[in-house]
Amino acid sequence: MTEADLKTALNYSREVLQLEAQAVGRLADALEEEYLEVLERLYQSQGRLLLTGVGKSGLIARKMAATFSSTGTPAYFVHAGEALHGDLGMVTGQDILLALSTSGETQEVLRLVPAVKRIGADLIVITSNPQSPLAEQADLVLDTLVEEEACPLGLAPTTSTTAALALGDALAMALLHLQGLSKEDFALFHPGGSLGRKLLTTVEDVLEIRQQNPVVKEDATMQQALFIMTDSRMGSTSVIDGQDRLVGIITDGDIRRAIGEGDQQLLKQPVSKIMTVDPSKVKPDLLAVKALKFMEEEEINHLPVVDEKDSPLGMVNFQDLLRAKVW
Repeated sequence: MTEADLKTALNYSREVLQLEAQAVGRLADALEEEYLEVLERLYQSQGRLLLTGVGKSGLIARKMAATFSSTGTPAYFVHAGEALHGDLGMVTGQDILLALSTSGETQEVLRLVPAVKRIGADLIVITSNPQSPLAEQADLVLDTLVEEEACPLGLAPTTSTTAALALGDALAMALLHLQGLSKEDFALFHPGGSLGRKLLTTVEDVLEIRQQNPVVKEDATMQQALFIMTDSRMGSTSVIDGQDRLVGIITDGDIRRAIGEGDQQLLKQPVSKIMTVDPSKVKPDLLAVKALKFMEEEEINHLPVVDEKDSPLGMVNFQDLLRAKVW
């Protein structure tokens, strides 16, 4: 392979990207009445969205099903061949079948049509051949407007699958908008992702990392407070009054600094002598990411968690929040 060969391959790559970008651009300009009819039918559907296809179109249909499902439109993929051998049993008369076929002549998909019609499901077709046998039997047709593939041989599905994928994304995002899907809704569908952790993880969830609630009375000695902090491995403890309400917080750093100032009798003194009075606190239902941001802004490492009566439920520290990966 010579340098000239590489340059030629680079030019081919650029042409592919340009052809596919042009195809998507043409689609954007051509979204008119039929597209709006498809969008309205999908939005008003009381059933699910079934996507099907064979080969590369089947792979695009599978991805589209995942995108629809993750953005609030119940959807699933079924291979056209498997549908012919029993999987059509999952389709109801309230569902919509969205079939992808570049040529509109895919035999496995065509053989599905009579059964789909008998079941009563709507048939929407995405194709590059709006005069094809499949398009003729559809309730609605979306033309990808692709006249040539980016493949230099004109054989491998390239431009056609890119256009179909882009069209599916456009439909899914339009439905997301119409349905008013929020970030919180999206996170609910993605609890395992970073967005899910940010928008679903609460302070109460983070408390479960250690399940520690170090607490001392305000008349407890510094030494007793140190024992509590050591047992809990939190490096801090809440200080409560006679009604179990939070009145202060003390950290091992507070005690070290006080001892460093030369008070040799400090460990026998009550914690109220050096505790931080009326400390920052949060409720357990606060999003953990907000607690993390608050601690960063206030430059604190420990944050008491209290109930409605201001009684301590636990203590979170900065490291716990980082371990929960909510940043």
